Amino acid sequence: MKNLAVIQARMGSSRFPGKVLAQLGHANVITWVIERVKRSKNVDDIVVAIPRNAGDDRLEKALKELGITYLRGSESDVLGRFVEVADKFSPSTMIRITADCPFIDPDVIDKCIDKFYSQNLDYCCNVAPATFPDGMDVEVFSAKTLYQVNSIAEKADEREHVTLAMRESSLFKVGNVRAPRDWSSIRITVDTREDLSTLERLINQFKLDQTFTAEDIALLHAKDGNTWENRHLSRNFGAGINSGQKLWQRAKKVIPGGNMLLSKRSEMFLPDQWPSYFDKAKGCHVWDLDGSEYLDMSLMGVGTNVLGYGNEAVDAAVQKTVEKGNLSTLNCPEEVLLAERLVELHPWSGMARLARTGGEANAISVRIARSASGKDHVAVCGYHGWHDWYLSANLGATDNLDGHILPGLSTSGVPKNLRNTVHPFNYGDTDHLIDLVTNFQIGTIKMEVQRSTEPDLEFLKKVRELADSNGIVLIFDECTSGFRESLGGLHLNVGVYPDICILGKTLGNGYAITAVLGSSEVMSYAQNSFISSTFWTERIGPTAALATLAEMEKTRSWETISSIGGQIKEVWRALAEKHNLKIAIGGLDALANFSFETENAIFKTFITQEMLKSKILASNAVYSCIEHKPDELDRYFNQLDSVFNTINLNNDAGKLRTLLDGPTCHDGFKRLN
Repeated sequence: MKNLAVIQARMGSSRFPGKVLAQLGHANVITWVIERVKRSKNVDDIVVAIPRNAGDDRLEKALKELGITYLRGSESDVLGRFVEVADKFSPSTMIRITADCPFIDPDVIDKCIDKFYSQNLDYCCNVAPATFPDGMDVEVFSAKTLYQVNSIAEKADEREHVTLAMRESSLFKVGNVRAPRDWSSIRITVDTREDLSTLERLINQFKLDQTFTAEDIALLHAKDGNTWENRHLSRNFGAGINSGQKLWQRAKKVIPGGNMLLSKRSEMFLPDQWPSYFDKAKGCHVWDLDGSEYLDMSLMGVGTNVLGYGNEAVDAAVQKTVEKGNLSTLNCPEEVLLAERLVELHPWSGMARLARTGGEANAISVRIARSASGKDHVAVCGYHGWHDWYLSANLGATDNLDGHILPGLSTSGVPKNLRNTVHPFNYGDTDHLIDLVTNFQIGTIKMEVQRSTEPDLEFLKKVRELADSNGIVLIFDECTSGFRESLGGLHLNVGVYPDICILGKTLGNGYAITAVLGSSEVMSYAQNSFISSTFWTERIGPTAALATLAEMEKTRSWETISSIGGQIKEVWRALAEKHNLKIAIGGLDALANFSFETENAIFKTFITQEMLKSKILASNAVYSCIEHKPDELDRYFNQLDSVFNTINLNNDAGKLRTLLDGPTCHDGFKRLN
């Protein structure tokens, strides 16, 4: 066998999974590639090289049905896969074709092979530089060259991209075949669904005539470029995109909003560049899908992991539970132990119910409070989840909740008849709250103990008195603030006690568990209403919570994270003063944040962008954990000093925008395209 065409194919494309078997006109993509390669006059035979992954079994089956020779090898070490092909079939020359080129031109293949032989080259291609349309890529090299490269290629990208070392090494004699004109901006590859749709339209233009050439495609492009709906995609646009962003683009096509939590959207941090997904996490470090390690000086699991990621004591308790079994027909004893422990930590309370998420716990608490008070209307201050009862506050005016949560929250899907049942009031505004109680049948006051400033003790006392004198159930939502400044709710420090308190976030150190605890009198009304869910009875959450509480007590974590957060705030102030920047600093010490006076999104995006270049996850907030040691803090402060200096030199939103490598982050709720 002299000239062996090796078609590189796999099912696991990050941007378009299964694209090689996607239907394109009368056949699937891989069939198009094979049939057009067969038309080459110089190719003696074809082998399709595919991974050994189970996900590629469908591809193997399809190749068998086509009667095409194939070989299965490593998915990541593609160079090694090609070496296996050379070992098995002993070709003198190999022609590399990728399976995302269904319109590959047989004549272009032949020109590359002819030049390879006529000039006695080690490697010949039409991609360096590229002048043919994207999707006409051909690479020709000798088996001898392949073996040489295999012996010297050590880097992951050299093993993944088979011919990279051939092009870049001075050891080899290389050549290039150019198109008659520069057609490199024309895109006929299949890397996205938009590409596939574009090729479908091209097929209709050519009326299934498979003899069309690169020049035919170029002529059509010159005549009607609008056929190319993928024209906004640049050549090799995905080469510089990290694996997390590739997966994020896929996610947005199959998951409404891209993921399950608004706060974790890439667009909330650094659109088009944020790593987005993690492979593992330990202490205060996170590893992304590409193996890059980052220092997390950001949200630490959106405030869940005060003990750091992967706390050994908590994880060990959970692993023991997994071995014993997580869920059965019978109840788990840990739910009783956890309820008793929470009541013990909050002597004013008498009973507790458990759930898994903050939104659930908030909805449970309102249901109980409405049952206990016999009144529907709720006065709210702060953020209390995504459920209908809360978002209905925006039915009266779309900006009612802007000061309590992200601005712009839509009420789409929220029943209109809930309008004027939930009434927001601002923290510290006693007069407004009194007006609400006077003018509406308020049965529940639901609020956070602290918003952006220190707890206002006098205000909290007045709220408690107002609730007592009007038969109102007072709920403190401490889903976020709990266990940050005490071993329990923040209200324990100020000495004002609610009728119901919600605890979550930190309670399980990353495992899903929340609690609604309250006085026995009020909590007993939970039995008057149907409040029940299968997975509130699973065992991992309560187990994790008990272990977390033990570790918190042992390490006095609330003191450590408050101290760390206080130090962070002090350095922010010092750096801002050093670089003549005006910032506002707020939040609990353990949940510290800062903001710029104007165009905050631009400044925030720039900080995230520059910190990420130093492998630090950061924006304008730091949720502290006990694993934020002095060395990590020094690394963060040193890099932030440099970033603040750059901001000072470009202390204008317009100037700073020119330094952004992509779009600005979202600063509120926005629908994703």
